[in-house]
Amino acid sequence: MGLSSVNSASGPGSKTFLMANIFPFRAWRYNLSAVQLDDVVTQPYDKISPSMQQAYYLRSPFNLVRIILGLQEPSDAERRESVYTRAARDFTAWRKQGVLVQENDPCIFAYAQRFKVPGTEVIKERRGFIALGGLHDYAEKIVFRHEQTLSKPKSDRLNLLKATHAHFGQIFMLYSDPAASVDKILYDGAGRADAEVTDEYGVLHRLWKVSNPAIINRLSAAMADKKLIIADGHHRYETALNYSKEHAPAKVESSAAGLPQPAYPEAAVMMTFVNMGSDGLVILPTHRVVHSLANFDLAAFTRAAEEFFTVTSLPASDSYIATLTRQQGTAFVAVTRAGAFLLCAKPEPVAAALAHLPERQRSLDLSYLHSIVLDRLLGLDAEKVREQTNLRYLRNAAEAVEQVRAGDADAAFLTNPVSMEQLKQVAFAGDVMPQKSTDFFPKLLSGLTIYALD
Repeated sequence: MGLSSVNSASGPGSKTFLMANIFPFRAWRYNLSAVQLDDVVTQPYDKISPSMQQAYYLRSPFNLVRIILGLQEPSDAERRESVYTRAARDFTAWRKQGVLVQENDPCIFAYAQRFKVPGTEVIKERRGFIALGGLHDYAEKIVFRHEQTLSKPKSDRLNLLKATHAHFGQIFMLYSDPAASVDKILYDGAGRADAEVTDEYGVLHRLWKVSNPAIINRLSAAMADKKLIIADGHHRYETALNYSKEHAPAKVESSAAGLPQPAYPEAAVMMTFVNMGSDGLVILPTHRVVHSLANFDLAAFTRAAEEFFTVTSLPASDSYIATLTRQQGTAFVAVTRAGAFLLCAKPEPVAAALAHLPERQRSLDLSYLHSIVLDRLLGLDAEKVREQTNLRYLRNAAEAVEQVRAGDADAAFLTNPVSMEQLKQVAFAGDVMPQKSTDFFPKLLSGLTIYALD
């Protein structure tokens, strides 16, 4: 696809150019002569616990948490302030004070993360790049989702976007590149990183600025025929897409020849692009913890479960995940206050129970867990799951088990992770998985680059 097509890309919703558009941008970045990077960057907003939020506040008066997930103050109503008005005020002030500085030239950024795979001693590196990505309706079949979204998080992110006119974290996007041609363009001959920081999970993040127009144009051409899957950031993507439609000009002018650029600032959002065939792409399971059930009866639950699963009692142990990974076919470990059980699916009863689901979803362990265990056996229908009335999601299996043993939950259901192939098949088919189906590790740091719309 020629660069002239990229340069004249139309706004969101257009059917004219069905391609993945990427663009360099004049990023705002923390001034490393004014702050230390590890004092100011954060995990994505939806991965910041209350204790992490407090810790970030204490690290620096310029920590990004004050913008992306600010603390409410008792006097907000009286002063007619909010976390959003303070975010806008801080973002403006930090730019004026030189805490944040803007790149002189449009750039993209090679972004590598070196990490130890949780629960192992295996070291991996995930490579990608940060750039602006064009916003597209899912119906255009350029950007594909794999999870449902909720209205509350989208409303929160929209309020922040309206107040600050900026994007502070990247949408995590996957693309297919079996030959790794994009990585070769970016990383062959890469020297010392322009910035690096190690996060609270021991992940080393490194960033290289790329401002050479020839390299940027080669990268843009290499990405032009790609289809994209949202790995993380569904809520922020849909928020940015709706915001872009609200701000679309009546007439979009073609850009001048040279570097590709969005048709208008709101037509793109900051993304990190990663090759879905990369060895450094790790998906962890997200376990389900069920709590506050009315009259949870373990005996009744196991009797009902035996219609669909072979139920085997397990000894008290810390190796439930090891037991689970050895199983052939779909299986879960259910941990209750009275003991732990291995649930292995019976093919015929399960097939009948899942007959209402699209074909590709019937192959997912989490479809078994949500449709049969949570809904049929425990009475947690789709609405209760959406509202998280009786459900918590945890990455750490030991923490999930401990909540049960401490009496803070009725049961924990430990599951194997979704595979990259399953995710790809479901997304490209236009289907969606249950919420919190995937947990990509590590997360992309927020604050490495910032995209201001004005």
